[in-house]
Amino acid sequence: MPAFRQVGEKQLPQEVVFMAWSPKRDLIALANRAGEVLLHRLANFQRVWSLPPNENTGKEVTALAWRPDGKILAFGLTDTQRIILCDVEKPESLHSFSVDSSITYMHWMEVTEESSVLTSFYNAEDESNLLLPKLPALPKNYSTTAKIFSEEKSDEIMKLLGDVRLNALVLGGSSGFIEIYAYGMFKIAAVTGVAGSCRGLCLSSDLKSLSVITEVRDSSESEAEITYFQLDTSLLSSYLPEVTRMARKFTHISTLLQYIKLSLTCMCEAWEEILMQMDSRLTKFVQEKNTTTSVQDEFMQLLLWGKASLELQALLMNQLTVKGLKKLGQSIESSYSSIQKLVISHLQSGSEALLYHLSELKGMALWKQKYESLGLDASGIEEAITAVGSFILKANELLQVIDSSMKNFKAFFRWLYVAMLRMSEDHVLPELNKMTQKDITFVADFLTEHFNEAPELYNRKGKYFNVERVGQYLKDEDDDLVSPPNTEGNQWFNFLKNSTHLKESPLLFPYYPEKSLHFVKRQMEAVIDQCLQKPADVIGKSVHQAVCMSLYKTSQSEDSTPQLFKLPFLWNDKTSNIHYVLFTMLENSVSKIYILRRHTDTSRSVSNGILAVEFGNFLNNSINESTDSRCYSCLDAHFYDDETVTVVLKESVEQEGKERVLAQLPLSSVYTDEDQDREFIWDSTKRLDEQSGEISTRTVFLENQWRVLENMKAQYVAVNGIRKVSCVLSSNLRHVRVFEMDVEDDGEVEEEEEEETTQIAAGEPDELNQSADNQDNVCDASAEELPDETEEHESSLDP
Repeated sequence: MPAFRQVGEKQLPQEVVFMAWSPKRDLIALANRAGEVLLHRLANFQRVWSLPPNENTGKEVTALAWRPDGKILAFGLTDTQRIILCDVEKPESLHSFSVDSSITYMHWMEVTEESSVLTSFYNAEDESNLLLPKLPALPKNYSTTAKIFSEEKSDEIMKLLGDVRLNALVLGGSSGFIEIYAYGMFKIAAVTGVAGSCRGLCLSSDLKSLSVITEVRDSSESEAEITYFQLDTSLLSSYLPEVTRMARKFTHISTLLQYIKLSLTCMCEAWEEILMQMDSRLTKFVQEKNTTTSVQDEFMQLLLWGKASLELQALLMNQLTVKGLKKLGQSIESSYSSIQKLVISHLQSGSEALLYHLSELKGMALWKQKYESLGLDASGIEEAITAVGSFILKANELLQVIDSSMKNFKAFFRWLYVAMLRMSEDHVLPELNKMTQKDITFVADFLTEHFNEAPELYNRKGKYFNVERVGQYLKDEDDDLVSPPNTEGNQWFNFLKNSTHLKESPLLFPYYPEKSLHFVKRQMEAVIDQCLQKPADVIGKSVHQAVCMSLYKTSQSEDSTPQLFKLPFLWNDKTSNIHYVLFTMLENSVSKIYILRRHTDTSRSVSNGILAVEFGNFLNNSINESTDSRCYSCLDAHFYDDETVTVVLKESVEQEGKERVLAQLPLSSVYTDEDQDREFIWDSTKRLDEQSGEISTRTVFLENQWRVLENMKAQYVAVNGIRKVSCVLSSNLRHVRVFEMDVEDDGEVEEEEEEETTQIAAGEPDELNQSADNQDNVCDASAEELPDETEEHESSLDP
């Protein structure tokens, strides 16, 4: 009876290039050749969601990694060189950032170290929540630009913060590119000094070292050399509490910058093109009128004498119309009040929270004994605080402009409405007819200030007027305001101009009266980015190479397979603090799999540093009679947990009906107490494949932890020991089978189910590959045999 229970099987329409199990749920993420990212459930391999390729983000997925809490999925796109962090609940990008290389591998780890200092920090994390008001959710209707926050509750941005315990996303790319991002957002180290394109990465959970596998290809040769590096990252482990605190602050800051950016996008969407109608109508009027009277004078005559020229009448009655004026007035009022609310509730609260976290960061930077060696620079943070202050000032200026514009437009439209009613000889309500001298002065001032013809503006914007003053703050294409606020006669400005000491005081935030809100925001982001960059450079330079081992050469012919599936595979045993590397050397020995292990502390060594494993015959004679000569080659191997490796094996003897086998290899059968004296002595001048004859070999006979994969040319496997599941992929990259690995013996029911599955699966392999529907039927048939088990299983999958 097979040891593992099959729970799903599918033929997929596109070739899969990567697959990764969620660390916390029975979910598997797949990336395919078409650039889609898919999420499937364990039960019947049912699809949860798919994220299609996008022009803005990219179309060529080359790496996938789950955040250790299973709530965020990260993937790298090589065509746009972007990293996308995606919510597991729905296919939407929460955050994205660009990198300087195309990513070839990513690994997301969590720190397991415990200390009293860390525990007190974890508990103190909520301080800011007590001091700062909760950030309001962004409007529901915003979803057009980036497919973010389309649901009614928009606390998604806070999901980016995740758990307070430090986790790190490690990215590897071509030309020795390696970067470490704390919480997947803040770049904590830019590592240099590694040669070649990255094929595997594993940062140890104690942060003492980073294992890297690279592929160095010489342009003159077709072969590539696979090399193992162990990099010493002891600065991160020695300053773990400080690194955690600093990274957490920076992650808060990155999240708030994203929040401000989205708030600003909401404001831009609240501002409508209809608000520009007044400017365009007046410009057209200037171009078409025959008289020499200016537009301002035309309106002034209407205000003072109640009479308009025939041309102005035509403009107001035929083009603008009474109905159009009403609509424009309503649009301006609703649009301005929406923008005003967003500035007060979102921009200001987000900026104040940003100011709070930067000030805390500055306090940390001044504690030089703890933070100087991590590259925290108080002067850089001071500049960032100043830039945020300037942004807050500009947001306040926008509020004042909105306030005065609303008053002006209200008075102007009310007067114009009455004037137009009189022109059309309609009845004017008595309450509308009342206009005091104060009202007339107010409208006259508005006309004087806003209705001046500006030929230079026509060259810039194609219009003579800028009556609407709010849009200029929100437009991203302009750095300078078309009509900056008038500061003449402002007592504070005059006082500042005359006081040299105050003008240069660090206590006053600089003010940019000529610049738009977008310009000040971009300036703030640039200063904060610069202040975040320094720790990454300082920590990156502290990382140094401890070990460099040239493993073997690989031939060009392998390149048809996606890079992401190729061995070597890296693993970190968190309890014993050991790095493992699994690899095969096909040129030397087809039947062996090699296990290299190193201590995470580069100054310590471990016994049996490298061993080779061969699989003895364990299939029974009913499959084939020539059992004595049979040996197996390993196609793929992944660590299932710290004690077990999952392998896909095939029989090496060329014969018909060769079976592929999924098996569990317990490390206890490899690392026995024998042969301790035969320790392999590494000759660093040679590649490992040139010394492979001297490596101790263990022959392992698997007992019952294996299963023959009938009717499937299995080639690759992805496993998750926490959820006790595995997914096997065929060599054509389209046929998947999913197994529960640790199934209790359920007696007769299980045996019946296995018999049924074997009967159904006994068809021709060609038929299996032709029809995806057949596979669904197989799954359904096996599910019908076991209704109780399936129901119980599905209910346990609910998130």
